[in-house]
Amino acid sequence: MRQILITGGAGYIGSHTAVSLVNAGFEPVIVDNFSNSDQSVLSGLKRILGQDLLCYEGDCNDRALMEKIFQENNFEGVIHFAAYKAVGESTKFPLKYYNNNLNSLIILLETMSSFGVKDLVFSSSCTVYGQPDELPVKESTPRKEAESPYGNTKKICEDMLRDYIKSGVNSRIISLRYFNPVGAHPSGEIGELPLGVPNNLVPFITQTAAGIREKLTVFGNDYNTPDGSCVRDYIHVMDLANAHVKALEYLFKQGENFYDLFNVGTGNGNTVLEVIQTFEKVSGSSLNYHIGPRRPGDIEKVWANTDKINNVLGWQAIYSLEDSLRDSWNWQQKLGEKG
Repeated sequence: MRQILITGGAGYIGSHTAVSLVNAGFEPVIVDNFSNSDQSVLSGLKRILGQDLLCYEGDCNDRALMEKIFQENNFEGVIHFAAYKAVGESTKFPLKYYNNNLNSLIILLETMSSFGVKDLVFSSSCTVYGQPDELPVKESTPRKEAESPYGNTKKICEDMLRDYIKSGVNSRIISLRYFNPVGAHPSGEIGELPLGVPNNLVPFITQTAAGIREKLTVFGNDYNTPDGSCVRDYIHVMDLANAHVKALEYLFKQGENFYDLFNVGTGNGNTVLEVIQTFEKVSGSSLNYHIGPRRPGDIEKVWANTDKINNVLGWQAIYSLEDSLRDSWNWQQKLGEKG
């Protein structure tokens, strides 16, 4: 079995990617400090996969731990998710974000180099585009000044990776700029599990529908969009997970000193209010929501041009927004049963 290290592998996207990796014949090994995830995810993965996954509890900024993990395993590649990711929080605590997100990547690259592990898929974000002048955004679309420290850490990490490859190292790297992950594994065994008050729209929707939150706030209805609320490209987390496997398999076929980047989205934009209405339709629930002021760091609208990933990696999004919201609601209801 080909071992793949997943940093942040107990998190939302990482855990679903672990499932896709096993289904593709890989052996994922997880490292996670559980600062934004929960140990129960490992049990959910076992119920889906019928096996335990090796998991190290610890921080990717811990160089000694990372060296220990590489010593004890024989990795063919790494998928790097571990990062702080809340836009709003990053505007309040920028140094926390710069310290964690940049240092963890540096330590990872240095450890990979020491152990001769060449292949890395990096979790980037559409936030690097800022508010683009033209939509949909292509990989060639110029990156704008980031709207948040979180977005800026992703820009700097991309630059770091590009410079690293330019230095002539024997490494192969792909950055995946993904849009807004939503949904859950269709089994309902794993899904988005925010600790405390959710920062993302869909878990706030499902928690409001479940009575955990009193009401949902829509941040602004005066944007230049069809209904005044922000537009995003919402991609099912299992589609996103499969994109990481495709990227990894593609890397294995490349020569030395390789770097490329891909958008991962559906190619469609939906407003916040459209997401709410679609959820009400698939769940049969009526949501208690109100319009609030704009939120710092939010951009008005963004969605992906996916031609490159469709053509080069042979990857395509297959889940609809309805599928995503149905799976999210199924996950929320299962959480309620467990609770």
